[in-house]
This record gives sequence, C-alpha cells and structure tokens, in this order.
Amino acid sequence: MRIGIDVGGTNTDAAILDGDQVIGACKSPTTSDVSSGIKSALTIVMERTGVSAGQIEAVMIGTTHFTNAVIERRRLLEVAAIRIGLPATKGVPPLTDWPADLADALGRHCFLLRGGHEYDGRLIAELDEAGLREVAAEIRKRGLRSAAVTSVFSPVTAEMELRAAEILREEVPELKITLSHEIGRVGFLERENASIMNACLADLSFKVVESFRNALREKGITAPFYISQNDGTLMTPGHVERYPVLTFASGPTNSMRGAARLAGLGDAMVVDIGGTTSDVGMLMQGFPRESAVAVDIGGVRTNFRMPDVLAIGLGGGSIVRDNGMRIGPDSVGYEITTRALVFGGDTLTTTDVVVAAGLADVGDRSKVAHLSPELVENAIRTIHRMVDEAVDRMKTSSEPLPVILVGGGSILISRDLPSASEVLQPQNAGEANAIGAAIAQVGGEIDRIYAMEGRFRDEVLAEAKAEASANAVAAGADAATVKILDIEEVPLAYLPGSATRIRIKAVGDLKPEAKEAAE
Repeated sequence: MRIGIDVGGTNTDAAILDGDQVIGACKSPTTSDVSSGIKSALTIVMERTGVSAGQIEAVMIGTTHFTNAVIERRRLLEVAAIRIGLPATKGVPPLTDWPADLADALGRHCFLLRGGHEYDGRLIAELDEAGLREVAAEIRKRGLRSAAVTSVFSPVTAEMELRAAEILREEVPELKITLSHEIGRVGFLERENASIMNACLADLSFKVVESFRNALREKGITAPFYISQNDGTLMTPGHVERYPVLTFASGPTNSMRGAARLAGLGDAMVVDIGGTTSDVGMLMQGFPRESAVAVDIGGVRTNFRMPDVLAIGLGGGSIVRDNGMRIGPDSVGYEITTRALVFGGDTLTTTDVVVAAGLADVGDRSKVAHLSPELVENAIRTIHRMVDEAVDRMKTSSEPLPVILVGGGSILISRDLPSASEVLQPQNAGEANAIGAAIAQVGGEIDRIYAMEGRFRDEVLAEAKAEASANAVAAGADAATVKILDIEEVPLAYLPGSATRIRIKAVGDLKPEAKEAAE
C-alpha cells in the first residue's frame, strides 16, 4: 500500500493505492501549519478504507510550500550570492533582473571573485582563495546563514564550486551552502538565479520536512516518505532539505501523471481545473513534456527541470461577468463556499453557471434559478472556448489528441472540444494529483556539453546514458527497472570542436532497499 498526498494552496488531497488500484481518496482543507491538514486528510482516507498504519509501505508527498513562499516573499533567508567568474561576467551583477521586493528580501549581498572555466573545461582564471576567505569574514560579520556559489560552466567541471564550498565551511562552519552545478543547467544567469532561490529557502525546507515527519509520526506511520519533484520523480527528505527548489512545479506534474494513470494513456493533453486556475500540459510516455525555455518563478528567470504547463485564469471559483462573455482571471478561491450564489453568497461564479445549466449538483440550485438561459449558455460557451484555445496552444501538431480532464473544477467541461479526439473524465479525477504523487518513480538526469571531434556519436551517447542511469540508481531507483525516457542533442555551432549539448533523462521504480534506507 502507498499513500499519495498533495498539499495545495486550498486543499490537501490524499489517496491510497494498493499496487495500481486506487482504494480510497479524499480532499481536506489545507491548514497554515501544514501538518494538521495532512493529518486530517490521512485520518479521513484511512478511516474510509480501513487501512492501518502498519500496512503502508511508503508515503509520497507533493507540496507547493516553497513556490508560495517565493511568490508571497515570506519566510525567506538573506543570501550571500557568490559568483566565481572574474574577469568575465562583470557586466551583469547577480540579482540584476529580480523584482526589487524579492531582491530586497534577500538582502542584495553580492560578491564577485576571480575564477571559472570555459565550456571545454579550460581555466578562465585560478580561483581567488584569499578573496573567498575575505568574503567568508564578511558573511560572518553580516550574520548571514545561507550562501549560493555559482562558477562559470560549473555543470561541465564543478571543481571550483566544490573548492569554494570547502573554504567556506572551514571559515563559517554553520553556513548552509547551495552549489549551482547541483541545481541548474548550462545557462549562467538562470542557473545562478535558481541557486540563490534555493539558498533563500534553506531554513523553510527543514521546517516543512519536519512538519511532514511529525504528521506521519503522529498517525503512527513508520514507512519512509518521499517528496515529489518538478519532473514527476521522487526525492528523499534529506534531498529536499538541500534542494527545495526542485519541488516548485510538483503540483501540476503530479496531476498530469495521475491523469495518465487513471485514463490509461501515455500520450495525451491534460487539463487540470482547480478553484482558481487551469493548468494545461502535454503528456509524452506518461510524463509531462518539459519546458525548453527559461521558466519564470515569482518574477525570476530560472532554468531547472520544469514541466511545460500553460496556466489560464479559469477555475471552479472564477467570477463571471458581461452576461457570460468574460470569465476570470479573478476567482473567489477557497471562499467559494461562502461567496458563490449556490452557497448563499452574492458573486456569480462558473460553479453557479454549471449548476444553473443542470450539469452539476452543488449547493442550492434554487438560488441560481433566476439566471437567464442566455447568460448560462454564453458562459458555458466561453468556458469551453478558453479550454479549447489553451489545449490548441499546447499541442505540437494539428492532429487531434485525447484530452483528460482532472481536478475539482473538471465539472465545468460537459461538451466536446474541437481540438480533442475525445474528452475523458476518469473516476477519482478530483484527486489525480495525490494519485500522481503515489505512483511517482525515481529519476536521474545528465546535461552536459561534449566535444564530439574524433569520437563516435554512439559511444558518447552510450556514456551519457550510462551516467544518467547511474544517477537514477544513486537516487534510489531499482537498476533492473531503469529506462531512458528522453534524449536531447543540440549541436552548438558557436563553439569549436563539434561541441554538442546532450541531455538525457532516465527513470525507474523505487527500489525496496531504498525504502528501507530512507527509514
């Protein structure tokens, strides 16, 4: 038995799976302290299914805590942003394109030092170790507890970042250090941004993981728990404490993976309709397509693994205006149970419209009997048009694809969509995100620039595949189940030596011993 939990901004969902079978799922309101919301969701789903704590082998949790902290600018640490790259990289200092309020919250502590490498591993300059010790003294003086170290082309060769971390630990032993090569990809500013963002969450990550631990302990669950990351694979709690940014998009990813499992399809479009927004994405082999461009989080450009998801302002609580011709993007959110007409409120929402049309049975239908048939029809057409346009924007060809509807707001869609070959709404669609968390696998990735001159392509690819697979096994995957999911090759014409950037992703099932080790 495995439990999947998804902690959203409004609801905490829980689902229990026995193998591939969903034997129970529920929704419960999210609480400000997190752990009591998780406990109440666990209590409900375990009572409903009669499953005892001892029967559970593993718990998988998806969370939006870290994304929300950055978006709301709350509970963030001040960070020492250390860049190793002089005499290059002077033109654009760290935090340049950050929103002013977020950069202020992080304290704007920027330090630039000599060092760094070229794309093929040659030195730009030797590491300025004396300068680094001066920076460490300044960090101590300013009372900073977290630092992000970014060196030029560190994904190609990480030695300067590793040496810098050694020196910082000698000088400031209690400092929490984030190294950019462990988080971002090739692409200097975006990788630096991702590292600084990770460093500012260093305190919160320990608190959140501890609150998960306590919630499970109080329910008597001794099974190991994992936290799902952006690409639909799992991380151990210790990994999350060090790399909280890797969980940023786990909500939409879990919904898409859950949708694939519930509908039994590997390639399809998924529309996840919540209370405020709808996330539209494309599934390839049961995983979300990854974004090829820099991803904006809280106003900051970053380049770590993120699903390619389009969010539109349409949800179950979206406000309806202009006789049904305009919907959203504002929503009543979790206040729907007091503000929507069907619940005795005074705001016309999309939920009121589908109840008035007789498509859903929520709240008191008599309270929307006065809505004109013209308004209802206009609003329903507008809802379908918004979803259809979003699906069409996310497709990579003009061929119609199946569309899977999930999320609590999926009651809004009742007709066919022109861009879809069929519209599916599987059972338990409302808790697809918790189910997606429960079925998550373990992944490993490699993203590096290779000099191909004088080498065979197959030999380079085989080496890269072996490394990606080894990374998946190191993360806790069963070696017998690891398979290569995605290969991307980009020849870099502007670099000599037939340089090619190769990115490979491997996934596998969780190894039983890994479960025991996590305990």
